[in-house]
Amino acid sequence: MSRLRDYWTLTKPKIWGLLVFTGFVAMLIAFRESGRQISIVELLLGTVALTFGSASANVLTNYHDRDIDAVMERTKDRPIPSGKIKPAEALVFGFVMASLSILLSLYFNLISTLFMVAGLVDNVVVYSLLLKRRTWLNIILGGISGGMPVLVGYAYVANTVSATALYMSALVMVWIPTHIWSLAVTYREDYKRAGVPMLPVVYGERVASICIAAASTLLAIFSVAVIFFASVSTFYLVTTLALGLAVLGYSVKLILDRSSDTAWKLFKITSPYLMLVFIAFAVNVWFF
Repeated sequence: MSRLRDYWTLTKPKIWGLLVFTGFVAMLIAFRESGRQISIVELLLGTVALTFGSASANVLTNYHDRDIDAVMERTKDRPIPSGKIKPAEALVFGFVMASLSILLSLYFNLISTLFMVAGLVDNVVVYSLLLKRRTWLNIILGGISGGMPVLVGYAYVANTVSATALYMSALVMVWIPTHIWSLAVTYREDYKRAGVPMLPVVYGERVASICIAAASTLLAIFSVAVIFFASVSTFYLVTTLALGLAVLGYSVKLILDRSSDTAWKLFKITSPYLMLVFIAFAVNVWFF
């Protein structure tokens, strides 16, 4: 059981769980927009494929980052740097899951497969291999993969993408800077010790906090920008505005005190923020 738990930890379930959730919501919305009856089988297979894809990306980036993970206090106990799982075992595990995610996507259609491959390449190659150790822009260009589960999930059902799907995917990408940079402020010294040029390491906490506030402002605005191309309910607008104000509040507080505690709290609320916005969007599409 401990061995299985180590492999489970290696996949970073908190990360893939949120990404898979966004793809699952996209599938539900695709059923609604396409006028199709909900298929439990498709939802199940789609969720499995998204899980394999997102989890495999985490495993493969963990494999590549095993040296810096061993240096950072936050990550030194992960399965690979702690010696619980051998690097070669993790590499095989990651490739097997990635292959299964692509094969399952091919079962649905080609467009979803292309999005799945794009997500894997952006996360593993662009973000982890090419950018993470070279530039603070790593999570901007590497964050494209974060929006891919939405497009994959929607395409599974509809065999196309709509303006709604593109908006939801972009929303995840816009959300990523606030989420990751607040974590980077919390563990600035960790990233500095490992030589990872995250924004707070390169430009300091003051500049980072201002950038986070700007990113949070953009996120709050973008969450209601859907009104320009789709009909949304008062329920959705009130919900997203309230959630956006909560994130903005912590962002402003971070500018004022620049404390790790505030940055950590901001990081912790960003995940439920994204989940609740997606729930509100699904409720809007299905019931209003």
